[in-house]
Amino acid sequence: MHFDLEKTDKYTKARTGILHTDHGDIPTPIFMPVGTVGSVKAVHQHELRHEIDAKIILGNTYHLYLRPGVDILQAAGGLHRFMGWERPILTDSGGFQVFSLADNRKITEEGCTFKSHIDGSRHIFTPENVVDIERRIGSDIMMAFDECPPGESPYAYAKKSMELTHRWMDRCMKRFHETEPLYGYEQALFPIVQGCKYADLRRASAEHAASHDAVGYAIGGLAVGEPTEVMYQMIEVVNAILPADRPRYLMGVGTPANLLEAIERGVDMFDCVMPTRNGRNGMLFTWEGTVNIKNKKWESCFEPIDRDSVAEADRVYTFAYLHHLIKSEELLGLQIASIHNLRFYLSLVAAAREHIEAGDFASWKAAKVEKLMKRI
Repeated sequence: MHFDLEKTDKYTKARTGILHTDHGDIPTPIFMPVGTVGSVKAVHQHELRHEIDAKIILGNTYHLYLRPGVDILQAAGGLHRFMGWERPILTDSGGFQVFSLADNRKITEEGCTFKSHIDGSRHIFTPENVVDIERRIGSDIMMAFDECPPGESPYAYAKKSMELTHRWMDRCMKRFHETEPLYGYEQALFPIVQGCKYADLRRASAEHAASHDAVGYAIGGLAVGEPTEVMYQMIEVVNAILPADRPRYLMGVGTPANLLEAIERGVDMFDCVMPTRNGRNGMLFTWEGTVNIKNKKWESCFEPIDRDSVAEADRVYTFAYLHHLIKSEELLGLQIASIHNLRFYLSLVAAAREHIEAGDFASWKAAKVEKLMKRI
């Protein structure tokens, strides 16, 4: 697995590249649909391939570990075979989910003990067993186990948490190099940069992560409560240190405008539940701004959902029809909205890539961000 950096924009830090994996090449910038438990909610794998053209999707270690369990996944030959998906998969370490349990977990130097949200059973995640779990899941890209503190954490706590993440990172990397893939294809482990909203901590964390000669690096702990401008500042701090010839993955971000701002600052990979979650609740992302399809104004609008991003064959799906489906709580409405939003996100990063290569990304992005932030 390796990354080819292709072009860097003359006026910004935006770049294009290709991440080569044994399950296929991933052009960057890229958005990765979230398939937490081995499925992207309301979207069939056929649609992921042929309508959305997702190059890579996510699974979540915490959820997959609890259900169906790694014994089942290993017996199936890994998550790819279990879910019938032949393209790349990235797995989060489960750190964010474990630490979000708050009242049902305890953090120690060894790792994190927690209660299952399903049945209350007790478990422990350590840097070593998380690597083992991700090996058994069989993701192409694995995340190191980290602590993800709240965005507004006090400096002292953020520093203590970051230092613990660094010690866990070292243990993860050691375990990764001591073990081998189980299913005949290469896996990579990305360290995760933490440090909350504090520039000096972010620098220290980026330097520690960069000291590991990894295939790529992740930026965690952003979009978790801090102001948007602070998030952009921390991205700039981190990307000034992370190796330029490796992909940079901004975890859990974000809105269409967030993606373009982060691409401008040198981020290559994104994931977020927003396209599917918001879609299931009636929010559509379009080139003209966001739409609340539940509003009565769409009841008799027979225009296609988004003329610039939908295929010709799908233009039968009008605002009025989707308004009707969502208001009627029809499952098809959830499906159409989710597919639309994911296709829009993939179209957005593909357009960004085209404009970086054309050399006019900065002017294109400035015009698009203004529209994307509107509610219509």
